[in-house]
Amino acid sequence: MVPLWMFPVAIACGNTFILKPSEKVPSASMKMAELFKEAGLPDGVFNVVHGDKEAVDAILNHPDIHAVSFVGSTSIAKYIYETCARNAKRVQALGGAKNHAVVLPDADLEFTADALIGAAYGSAGERCMAISAVVAVGAVGDPLVKLLKDKAAKVKVGPGDGDGVEMGPLVTRAHRDKVSGYIDTGVAEGAQLVLDGRNKKVAGHENGFFLGTTLFDWVKPAMNIYKDEIFGPVLVVLRAQSLEEAIALVNANPYGNGTAIFTNSGGAARRFEEEIQVGMVGVNVPIPVPMAFYSFGGWKASLFGDLHVHGMEGVKFYTRTKVVTTRWPHAETPAASFNMPTLG
Repeated sequence: MVPLWMFPVAIACGNTFILKPSEKVPSASMKMAELFKEAGLPDGVFNVVHGDKEAVDAILNHPDIHAVSFVGSTSIAKYIYETCARNAKRVQALGGAKNHAVVLPDADLEFTADALIGAAYGSAGERCMAISAVVAVGAVGDPLVKLLKDKAAKVKVGPGDGDGVEMGPLVTRAHRDKVSGYIDTGVAEGAQLVLDGRNKKVAGHENGFFLGTTLFDWVKPAMNIYKDEIFGPVLVVLRAQSLEEAIALVNANPYGNGTAIFTNSGGAARRFEEEIQVGMVGVNVPIPVPMAFYSFGGWKASLFGDLHVHGMEGVKFYTRTKVVTTRWPHAETPAASFNMPTLG
């Protein structure tokens, strides 16, 4: 999805493009390159280069590469932004996220819980737009957590090609163990573990990289399970007494990728839209990825660069303005002019 926000716009603007996919999951990028070639794209216009940091540094320092787009962790996004700046390259570097959903007492709880289950556990939570933190306002907390627990426990975990499977394995064993370690940390920090996915076993796939859905309640902002982007099927619930308190909590977070509010109050939604310091906002929409003709990107530590991805901001990023001032004089030689040229 993410490269498809980038290379079609870049190529349509007249550029060649190098795609460096994650070394863990390069197959989709290779398939796109094969389809592009089959469609008749000339060789050298769209290129796939494999590798890790060595390949990335070669791209960042190559004199013939003038613009770099990136999506990944905040630490790497910052490194790419700083390196490109030193090399006078244009850059958009999208970093990490801790996307919040604020739930008000007047929200439709059944609808809200279903939306949050999909947003938190879809793709095993391994997407930058996942909702990983819920801020329950006032009396909605207890009934919301009960619903989330009931629905999360019913999510079918297994291999992606299995019948009825709703959540697959994590990308690697190392990442599965890292996410499991965050669950250990949350328990040690004193959060209430409502649903524990650490011992999930899938019959016939006992060595798979599976975790079950995990839910924490009564999480505090100082806890690591709140501060860090876990990037796994772990949903944390914080409590707030008012919309004002919830907005302040979200705004205090260093990330600003996406957020959502669930409410039946237009006034509350409007206040949330205006006061929240996050780049993409959903109202009763759990994953606020905008329509494709709008740009994609967050604020704060979720984006380094001044232009977002896709849409007209993508066109601006992959093009450079050139100003040409012309005059076609008459045959006679004009007198010398010491003024700035004008169109007069």
